[in-house]
Amino acid sequence: MRSCEIVGWGSVLPERTVRFGDEVRYRIADDMSHLDMLAAACERALTRAGIGIDEVDLVLGASAAGIQPIPCTAALVLERLTLEGHAAAFDVNSTCTSFITALDVASRYLDSGDHDTILVFSGDVGTRFLNPDQRESYELFSDAAAAVVLRRSDDPSRGVIASAQQTWPAYAHDTEIRGGLSHSPAQLYAESDPGDYLFDMNGRRALLGMMRVLPAFFERFHERHGIDYDDVALWVPHQASAALGPMLDRLGIPVDRRVDEVAAFGNMVSASVPFMLTRALDAGRVGAGDTVILCGTAAGLTANVLALRL
Repeated sequence: MRSCEIVGWGSVLPERTVRFGDEVRYRIADDMSHLDMLAAACERALTRAGIGIDEVDLVLGASAAGIQPIPCTAALVLERLTLEGHAAAFDVNSTCTSFITALDVASRYLDSGDHDTILVFSGDVGTRFLNPDQRESYELFSDAAAAVVLRRSDDPSRGVIASAQQTWPAYAHDTEIRGGLSHSPAQLYAESDPGDYLFDMNGRRALLGMMRVLPAFFERFHERHGIDYDDVALWVPHQASAALGPMLDRLGIPVDRRVDEVAAFGNMVSASVPFMLTRALDAGRVGAGDTVILCGTAAGLTANVLALRL
């Protein structure tokens, strides 16, 4: 057990919506920036925790696509929150499951005693990277942000029970944005394929890859750490696509103890897992003493799973 607890949380969901049939998607307003959304989620998490940014030792950014190449998004968010303080700031990126990776990293810092209070945020404006000609992805994504404040817990029963992460590089190019950094720098935009700067997804191949690797990945995790399905109050998976429900069925995860809100919210990229976690906390669906599992797949192909006792 890595001692830590969530003492504050906050989220931001744009007011503007679009509909694709019966499904709702959320799109950031033209006059709102990615940074505005991330900073607002952090401010709400700090307020709920009852602390100021000056009490935070570390700010971990966990967005799939940052605000700019340099400096890191965590530094830009910290600048919005204060021009002083003593916190370190850096980004952690495993694309859609970046929040899970960041929570894993944060729990290790807290458990080792290196830090006492850590602010973790996630959020993307994926809809600003979408290709309207790729209907599958264009109708899937939403914008959102979420943040949590973590502290070392005095209760030895609270914290990260176990975690695992693995990448299958054979599927590395199934979901990607190729342009913008060293592979295709901005100064060469005029000579580049404009499609390199938009999100590109081979949905069928990504889904088949996920179905091949996830069952064994989950089985190894549960067997290694002795976590029985009956011990879990709620599974909070990345809301990847409409295939989420069938995938969770295949993994044997009970319908009444899992979050499947793809139709109502879509794929929120890095915000997906923390946004759904904060919704569950706000609704009282889970609380102190409950074990939740945060999990999902991301570009790479990467899979993450983390068991947390609240």
